[in-house]
Amino acid sequence: MTTHRVHNFGAGPAALPLPVLERVRAELLDFRGTGMSILESSHRGPAYSAVHESATARLRSLLGGAGNHEILFMTGGARTQFSALAMNLLPAGGRAGYVTTGRWSEGALEAARRVGDAVELWSSAGSSHDRVPAAGDIEVPGDLAYLHYTTNNTIYGTQFAGPIESGDVPLVADMCSDVLSRPLDVDRFGVIYAGAQKNLGPAGVTVVLVRRDLLERSPADLPDTLSYSKMAAKKSLLNTPPVFAIYMVDLVLEYLQSQGGLEAAAERNRAKAESLYAAIDGSGGFYRGHARPECRSQMNVAFRLPSAELDEAFVAEAAEAGLAGLKGYRSVGGIRASIYNATSAAAVNALVAFMGEFARRKG
Repeated sequence: MTTHRVHNFGAGPAALPLPVLERVRAELLDFRGTGMSILESSHRGPAYSAVHESATARLRSLLGGAGNHEILFMTGGARTQFSALAMNLLPAGGRAGYVTTGRWSEGALEAARRVGDAVELWSSAGSSHDRVPAAGDIEVPGDLAYLHYTTNNTIYGTQFAGPIESGDVPLVADMCSDVLSRPLDVDRFGVIYAGAQKNLGPAGVTVVLVRRDLLERSPADLPDTLSYSKMAAKKSLLNTPPVFAIYMVDLVLEYLQSQGGLEAAAERNRAKAESLYAAIDGSGGFYRGHARPECRSQMNVAFRLPSAELDEAFVAEAAEAGLAGLKGYRSVGGIRASIYNATSAAAVNALVAFMGEFARRKG
């Protein structure tokens, strides 16, 4: 059977490694000799138990152990974590700090304020979210319950180069869009959460890493499936987990290991981003990047053409050329190329070639 596949630059759900999809297809009807699909397997049975344990172990291995953290598989995406985080870690009478660099970090702050006292310590809203704070821009009060930030901005195309310095305040990171794209010192963080649908697998599961000492903060009266401590106590099996999504996460993690781990992924991602930004910067102003050069994301490249009409023509003609998912976020427009781990160098090369040809015709 011949399969036609486009180059997928969608922001999420996003491209998945082709070998992973082919393996899923091969295993779908009879999962590893069980005579049934993993979609039909009990989450308490040995077949799925092996998958669950494997996904946890592979993630620990890629992250260098994460020995001080529990790994949870939860549902509801980042939006659920916006609230769950504050419900678990923000005590009555305490306050949390937030750094806002785009729509999603602003949403996290809004959700936390419904739970307790959450303060905005720094924002890039005044410059249309074209940057992230430089070293020394943020003063972190020592009495905060935690400090939250979003490591990569999918809409505006900015990214932190590394963790924020938070002193003794637990650092919390929304890493939905750049988790496992580069090496990570997990011990710098109190909590990390990431929806799977960009670098980890399909939509439907959210990976949460919680430092074990912070589990003690979870109030006893929280709903069971929102409680970090209760989910950790049951190894994410308190209720039926998203079995198929976690199975696919395990396969993506296995594939990432086979490709050299996070060091190799970081090098591939750097090369892809450099190629695409070079096309923007070398266009004589026809393409204009949104983010300041020192703050540019290696996962989401946001740019514009000289007019909204050209933006629309670019997206339409790119789609005809087999380059999908390039339309910018609905509230900001423009163009957005998401180049997560599974987006190949060949896909980026095809986009760069199209950009050059389009600029020659329309510039």
